[in-house]
Amino acid sequence: MPSPVASAAAPAESPPRHPTRWIILGVICLAQLTVLLDNTVLNVAVPSLNKELGATTADIQWMINAYSLVQSGLLLTAGNAADRYGRKKMLAIGLVLFGVGSVCAGFAQSAGQLIAARAGMGIGGALLMTTTLAVVVQIFDNEERPKAIGIWGAVNSLGFAAGPLIGGTLLNHFWWGSIFLINIPVAVLGLVAVLKLVPESKNPSGDRPDLPGALLSMIGMVAVVFAIISGPDHGWLSARVLGSALVGLLALAVFARWELHTPHPMLDMHFFRDRKFVGAVAGGILVAFGMGGSMFLLTQHLQLVLGYEPLEAGLRIAPLALTAVVLNFSGLAGRLMVKLRTPRTIAVGMTLLAGGLAAISLSGAGSYSGMLAGLIVMGIGVALSMPAMANAIMSAIPPAKAGVGAGVNGTLMECGQGLGVAVLGAVLNSRFAALLPAVAAGAGSLPAALAAARTDADRAAVRDAFATGIQTSQLVGAAAVFAGGLLAGILLGRAERAERAGHPRAQAE
Repeated sequence: MPSPVASAAAPAESPPRHPTRWIILGVICLAQLTVLLDNTVLNVAVPSLNKELGATTADIQWMINAYSLVQSGLLLTAGNAADRYGRKKMLAIGLVLFGVGSVCAGFAQSAGQLIAARAGMGIGGALLMTTTLAVVVQIFDNEERPKAIGIWGAVNSLGFAAGPLIGGTLLNHFWWGSIFLINIPVAVLGLVAVLKLVPESKNPSGDRPDLPGALLSMIGMVAVVFAIISGPDHGWLSARVLGSALVGLLALAVFARWELHTPHPMLDMHFFRDRKFVGAVAGGILVAFGMGGSMFLLTQHLQLVLGYEPLEAGLRIAPLALTAVVLNFSGLAGRLMVKLRTPRTIAVGMTLLAGGLAAISLSGAGSYSGMLAGLIVMGIGVALSMPAMANAIMSAIPPAKAGVGAGVNGTLMECGQGLGVAVLGAVLNSRFAALLPAVAAGAGSLPAALAAARTDADRAAVRDAFATGIQTSQLVGAAAVFAGGLLAGILLGRAERAERAGHPRAQAE
């Protein structure tokens, strides 16, 4: 099964085949799946958290964003640390931190405690996300690496389906904390297997971790997202929102300047002179934006608008990811990429993803049957676009920086998903608040608005306002993904033409 990611990430010399490499791959994929599940598993618990912890919509967004933003801010630094101090060591530490954070999240007594625990889990998740791919590259030779990384990549798609499904199953039988405690046996099993089976590998001459860069990037992303989340409640022109946005933009600007001058940058900013890298970055962020935001909206749509139980909602989201998994495992997506070439594959894939989102918004408002076709189309788009963009990122970065490439790829996914939840959630909140009847004005969530409603007509108006808010948010996500596909396709097409003309790095002037 060909994988478009492997070739660029492979080191110059092929390592010998490790005797237990496939068992190790299974362990790594299990750890990877656990990290990915926590990007989506919380979505199906939204009604339970609203009820039992009194969480508002903004609280829910922070529970989701605390994990993804901490993880995305640390991915590049975690990759550099793994290269320098040992990938096996960092993988083991990541499993321990992830397990401890899961225990704290499972027994949280307030929204604030859960947000803090999710942030702690994000630290462990960053170590796991970067080291799993590095270990795969280390233990498989050039011949087997495409199949191994193809399986590793398919697990990413599986996480989108399994999160709501596993979360829904647990919530049907246990309390909401069980969605985190299920991580504990996986973390323990993974830790034992890593210590016994995974060989140590490191690059003693690797760059030092860029701690100031990590801090600046985290401050910037958190401040910007805080402004987006706060906008609907406090006003987009309020001092709180504008001040937070200004702090975030300034921190990101300082981060870019620091990376240009530090001898050991977390992200070499000169990569942004490469059209292939810029195109892949733009597309990667917007695909993750659309996927993260759409999963946040879909689970609420299925439960709060259509009235499905958590498990039923998880089952109904599964066709999206299962379509992507089947296409990845069959190798069809890889063969299409070879035939269409990377720029066209990304453009087609992101167009399909945008079309699926739009179809769900326009035809799935009142019933699941209208959603199903859109979910399948989205799955096809994900299967085509995500591997092709990962390949573009990895091939734009020198093989010696393959760890940095994996960190960039993971950062885009995590940052894009967090921003998708924040931006589309903010659109939902604004539209919902604008359409609420007077009796429920100022309510911070659908349950609060329904509690304030006095008549059946008021309750119907509240539900219609929420459904309209979700529909508007999905259309905004579809437009963003479509625009990203066009931008990525154009930039990558120009880069490929420049390479064929004799400019292998295809640097923009």
